[in-house]
Amino acid sequence: MLFDVFFSICQTPVDGVQPSEREMFSHFFEQVEAADELGYGVAWVAESHLSCEVQKNNPGAVIPNFKGEIGLNTDILLLAPHILARTRRIEIGSAIKSLFCNGGPIAHAEAVKSFLSLQQFTANAHRRLHLGVAAGRFPFSSAPYGIVPRNDAEKAAWPALKGKIFAESLEIFLRFMRGDIFASADVAGTSLTRAEMRSDDDWNKVRMAAGTPDAARVDFAHRWNFARSGIVPKETSLESLQIYIGSHEAKIHDFANTILPCGVLNLSITPGEEIERTHARMPATYHRDGGQWQRSLMPRTVLVFLDATPTLSSAQQSARAHEKARNALNAYWSALEGTLDPARIENAVNNALVGNALEVATQLKERFHADDRLMLWFDFFNHNSKEVITTMRDFQRFVAPLVNGNN
Repeated sequence: MLFDVFFSICQTPVDGVQPSEREMFSHFFEQVEAADELGYGVAWVAESHLSCEVQKNNPGAVIPNFKGEIGLNTDILLLAPHILARTRRIEIGSAIKSLFCNGGPIAHAEAVKSFLSLQQFTANAHRRLHLGVAAGRFPFSSAPYGIVPRNDAEKAAWPALKGKIFAESLEIFLRFMRGDIFASADVAGTSLTRAEMRSDDDWNKVRMAAGTPDAARVDFAHRWNFARSGIVPKETSLESLQIYIGSHEAKIHDFANTILPCGVLNLSITPGEEIERTHARMPATYHRDGGQWQRSLMPRTVLVFLDATPTLSSAQQSARAHEKARNALNAYWSALEGTLDPARIENAVNNALVGNALEVATQLKERFHADDRLMLWFDFFNHNSKEVITTMRDFQRFVAPLVNGNN
C-alpha cells in the first residue's frame, strides 16, 4: 500500500485560534519537510480560489457559516518549487487544479508545460508532478472566469451543462498538452438529451428556453472560441507528469484516456462498489502510452485520527483518537453547513482511520486493497503543527509496518 499526505492549508478557527496566512504556510512547510523525511510518496495540496470570507457576504453564498478561508493554495505550479527546494524525495500533487479558473484550459496547458520545461534544468527533474484536474468545487470561484449561464437555455440546463463544460475544457487542456494544433471548431460539441436531465419537467424547460420544444437534443455553443492554435513550449516531455481526472463520470475517464494517460482522483467518500467498478473498467480504457492500469492511479483521500501516545494504554489511545475525530468533524460540519447531524458525524468517523496503531492498521487492511494509494489527511481541522507531525511520524513508525509487513 502506498502512503501519501494530503494538505488542505485551511485557514479557519479551531478552538478559537485562527493562524495568520504566514503561520499557515510556515506550518505547511514544516509538515511537508517532515513528510519527506518520513518517506511519504506524494505531497498532495488542495487548491482554492477567491476569498470565502468575502463571498459569504454576497447573495447566494455557498458556505455562509464558514469562517476564514477554506484553502490558501491558489496554484500548485507556484508552490511546487518551494516544496522541492525544501525536500529531497517527495513528489508534488495537485488536489485539485480547476481548469475553469486562472485563465481556463489553454492557460493551464501553457503553464504546466512551462513548469515541466523549466523543471528539467533543476536537480529535481526526476521528481514527478501529479496533476489532478477538475471543474472546481464552488461556483463562485469560476464565475468571474465566465463559467456562468449565458442565456435562458443554459440557465435551465446549468446543473447538467456544467459537467459538459468541464468535458470541453478537459479536451482542450489534454490536446494542447499532447502538442496538438487545432481550433475550437475541432473540439467535440456540447449537447444535452433527456437522459442527462433529472426529470421531464427539467428537460422541457431546457427545450422551451432553447426555442426547440420538440427536439431530441439541445446543442450549446462552445465555451472557449479560438482560431487554429498551438502552445509553447512545444518540445516539453511529459515523462515527469501524471494527470488525474477529478470526476466520477466513467465517460469522462474513458474520453480523457483517448488523448493522454489519465488516472482518477478520488477526493470524496465514494462507495466501495463504485471504486471497484472503476478499477475493473480502467484496464481496458487506460491510454496505452501509460502502460498497464495500476490501482495506484486512483489515489483516495482518507482522514487519519491516530493516537500512539506511549504513556497511555491501547484503550486510552483509542478513546482519545475517537474524541479528536468527533470534535474535528463536529467543527467541520458546523462551519461548512451551520448544522450538526449526529448520524453524519458518526458516518464520517466510521469512514476515517481512527484509533490506536493496531486499530488503524486493521481498518486499513479491511477497507483497502494492498495496492491502493492513499492520501492521508493528518491536518484536518488541526493547527497544532507539532501534533500533526507527531501523528505522521507515528503512522509511519507503528501503522505502516503492520500494513505492509515490513516490521
